[in-house]
Amino acid sequence: MDYIQGRFPIIQKENLAKDVYSLWIRCPELAGRAEPGQFVHIRVEGFPLRRPISLCEIEPDLIRLVFQVRGEGTRALGALREGDNLDLIGPLGKGFTLLPPSRKAVLIGGGIGAPPMLELARRYGADASVILGFRTAAAVILEEDFARTGAQVILCTDDGSAGQKGFVTSALESQLEGVDLICACGPLPMLKGIAALAQERGIPCQVSLEERMGCGVGACLVCACRTVRDGQEIFSHVCKDGPVFDAEAVVFE
Repeated sequence: MDYIQGRFPIIQKENLAKDVYSLWIRCPELAGRAEPGQFVHIRVEGFPLRRPISLCEIEPDLIRLVFQVRGEGTRALGALREGDNLDLIGPLGKGFTLLPPSRKAVLIGGGIGAPPMLELARRYGADASVILGFRTAAAVILEEDFARTGAQVILCTDDGSAGQKGFVTSALESQLEGVDLICACGPLPMLKGIAALAQERGIPCQVSLEERMGCGVGACLVCACRTVRDGQEIFSHVCKDGPVFDAEAVVFE
């Protein structure tokens, strides 16, 4: 696997919402190999296991990570400051497929599943429609960043406090005319609903899955998920075979 390990400086930090942070990290060699949908594995001082964080944006010498505090490890990560160094391994995993120019894609991000879709939206620009789903207006992140890509952006909240009221699947139904590919990242029930809608309409669909990981490179086999290959159910591994899978290959529980 072609990845880089090293310590790289945080050059910008921002608090996007409650317990949600954005970090820009200078790592030219890693950034030069990265693709939308891949991730990095971060070592946090004092914790034995690394934390996988998806790539949000990729520049020639920078990567952007956006993450939510979910436990003590990510809380310690959120406490780091500009100028601190991060111990990273990456880029890891299989990313999203990029269609040729002028092909239409719909990109869907739910909650903290929105950040991995931003770099993909940058690549597609006006050829993409982006649907972002959050619980409330207070949880909305990156809406302006997505708008700057040139993509059409549709915002949904469960309670209607911002954008459309309802789930992303409802908004998706109005965006399927002439669509060549659907890409999504978010909670498993959301991905299951999107995959079912894509299958019903005969539209290729890719989903980015999340699982707890140990090594991040396919050696420890912790991040197993059920998939189908050649008609047989097998166990694949999110860190190496994913995190992006063809939706029709995923066994949704």
